[in-house]
Amino acid sequence: MWIGFAEFDYLLGDVHSLKHKRSLVRPVVAEVRRRFAVSTAEVGHLDAHRRTLIGVGVVAADRAHVIEVLDNVERFAGGRPELELLSVRRRIISSSDI
Repeated sequence: MWIGFAEFDYLLGDVHSLKHKRSLVRPVVAEVRRRFAVSTAEVGHLDAHRRTLIGVGVVAADRAHVIEVLDNVERFAGGRPELELLSVRRRIISSSDI
């Protein structure tokens, strides 16, 4: 079993409230979850208006599939015009590493 996860650090545009931030972040989280069948959530910068950290996790039988899914999610994440992707941190481990 292979486990892959990634954290996407975003800078939001002209956002001045947490309510406005949520209106931008929630649809992205839902779309990633729906489109790629991965676990995803906002996992950082929860109290900051202009930043967010979205985490994605995937489990598969082979490493190549995990890499493919994370690559596709990263392409999607970088293509959002309303969010500026600052960085991506990624890790892939085997169940035998745990």
